[in-house]
Amino acid sequence: MFEYFYHEILRRTIISFGTLFNNISIHHKNDSGDIVSIIKVPLAYGPTQKFLARLEQEPDLNKPIQISLPRMSFEFVGLNYDNSRKVTTTQTFFSKDSNSELRRSYMPVPYNMEFELSIMTKQNDDMLQIVEQILPYFQPGFTLTVDLVDQIGEKRDIPVILNNINMEDDYEGDFSTRRSLIYTLSFTAKTYLFGPISETNLSKDIIKKVSIGYVSGNVSPSTKREITYSVEPIATKSYLDVSVATLSKDVEILDNILQVSTSSQLNVGSYITINDETIQVKSINGNEISVSRGSYGSKISQHVSGSEIKLITSNDNKKIEPGDDFGFGDTFN
Repeated sequence: MFEYFYHEILRRTIISFGTLFNNISIHHKNDSGDIVSIIKVPLAYGPTQKFLARLEQEPDLNKPIQISLPRMSFEFVGLNYDNSRKVTTTQTFFSKDSNSELRRSYMPVPYNMEFELSIMTKQNDDMLQIVEQILPYFQPGFTLTVDLVDQIGEKRDIPVILNNINMEDDYEGDFSTRRSLIYTLSFTAKTYLFGPISETNLSKDIIKKVSIGYVSGNVSPSTKREITYSVEPIATKSYLDVSVATLSKDVEILDNILQVSTSSQLNVGSYITINDETIQVKSINGNEISVSRGSYGSKISQHVSGSEIKLITSNDNKKIEPGDDFGFGDTFN
């Protein structure tokens, strides 16, 4: 049932959350109001208890404060499904990767990631400086743009919601006990998880021709209208490799007039293939034909004199797998 895939979505969201708080600093001023020191608050990933234990192991009160405090840490603490953002799980969408290859993916699944940001300081003014640099950006949410899946170039806006703030001040105790102010900010990041990304070969070899017919009943108050869908698969390249002519002159990328050995088996509106390029015939003048290049999304290329010209016929259509009506075989009332 399951196959291996790993898009690093959770990891990328964690890193993106952390970058929100990696440029916070504290300014200390003297009595004249001049700045005497600027401390960039260090940020690390890990639980608050780990840093508190480290503080207790270093109780030297004469140590400069910036060595141990202030400090910030954040931690990913929970993950839960968000039913309010649910979409149809079987719905798919198509996207192109960096190499312009078409890929198919199911719609992502919405999940909420829970984070806790802990701020630890010794002085109350340091704490207030840090908090004031954070709170104005959350009203109560701040939106991050995260590159979730490189494989399809999928970028999503991830709202980060500030839920609540808990405050703790350990100022009681004797002189051997070190004081620490601790603020804990709880956040929710609304991210999306993608399943495996599959390659697809749609659109190059087969196109869909759809006709819609309206059938009305007799004139009466209960007149109904039925819609009938029909599909006819059409080949977009020569499967049978039936050569009908050759090029009499080299063809450059910008050329729309081709010199051919014979045009007896060509008709206006017919499709031909030269190497891997599909071409439509627009007009015929002797052995000179006017064409439309790069049909059905094929790549326009250079072709040398003597290249075979292959005609796409109704027999090529028969090479397409029979019974494939692309899901339009039903009649809907």
